Amino acid sequence: MPEQLDGAPFWPLFAFFFGIVLLRTQLTYWAARLVTAWSLDHTRPQRPWVRRVHDWLQGEGAARGVRTVERWGLVAVPLSFLASGTKTVVNAAAGVLTMPFTRYLPAMLLGCVAHATIYATVGWAAWSAALAAATGSPWGIAAIVAVVMLAAAAIVVRVRRRRASVESSSD
Repeated sequence: MPEQLDGAPFWPLFAFFFGIVLLRTQLTYWAARLVTAWSLDHTRPQRPWVRRVHDWLQGEGAARGVRTVERWGLVAVPLSFLASGTKTVVNAAAGVLTMPFTRYLPAMLLGCVAHATIYATVGWAAWSAALAAATGSPWGIAAIVAVVMLAAAAIVVRVRRRRASVESSSD
């Protein structure tokens, strides 16, 4: 988060988090909807990013989101903003199922308001407190550095595996 918002009043924090989540959920919905349409037109997408999204949409996470939207309908969209790890799969499922945008938009905006409210109040305060506690000790700093290094290593391994599988499938 930008330094200017650290210790900021509620409304600037709300606007910051609302903007972030609005952009993220719109990108997720439209990418899933676009890749679904392209996948129906083409059996195997050729663009690398479309192929990655296509492969993700074929996975269990997206299937879980589709089942949730099929079971709960439109209510699943705003509720997905209240539980960790559900926004992406539910909003992608709404795109996969080509939920009409005129119905999706109000539900998504309601979820964005809930998300921004949570993060502008207790969510950001909890994150700030945890980060301050971790960086206040040498062990906390070491733990943060270790987590960042592990995440970077995992990304490198994943990219290399993906490249190897793409190269082997093109042979």
